[in-house]
Amino acid sequence: MNQNNKGLSSFISSWVPRVLCLFVAALIFACVRYFNMGSRVVTIPLSVTLPDPSTVVAESLVPESIDIVISGDDSLIYLVDPDSISASADFSDVADAGIRRRAVDLEYPKDVFQDTALTVRADPDVVRILFSEV
Repeated sequence: MNQNNKGLSSFISSWVPRVLCLFVAALIFACVRYFNMGSRVVTIPLSVTLPDPSTVVAESLVPESIDIVISGDDSLIYLVDPDSISASADFSDVADAGIRRRAVDLEYPKDVFQDTALTVRADPDVVRILFSEV
């Protein structure tokens, strides 16, 4: 009977180091995965849809290009063709003067990027244009 208690107490007293080792292993795994992530910045054309020029006109510069950031595994981010990504901003509903902001819409084959765990974002993700009345 004393033998069974000795084995049980030995197992219970050693579970703390085992859990600690498991936690450290998970932390090391997460760090390696995180530090293996890279990013690539590419400039692509930006398609801006402006409102009817009979109501308002753009006073500030209208951007013609935008940077996109492709993040993911270093071995995959340079395989992405930037020509498969398009960016647009729609200001067609602007009817009065002032500074207007619109989010940049990115269109790309989402299934390819999700399968390879790549992310794509615009930098900056918002376009601002100053409009004045005619």
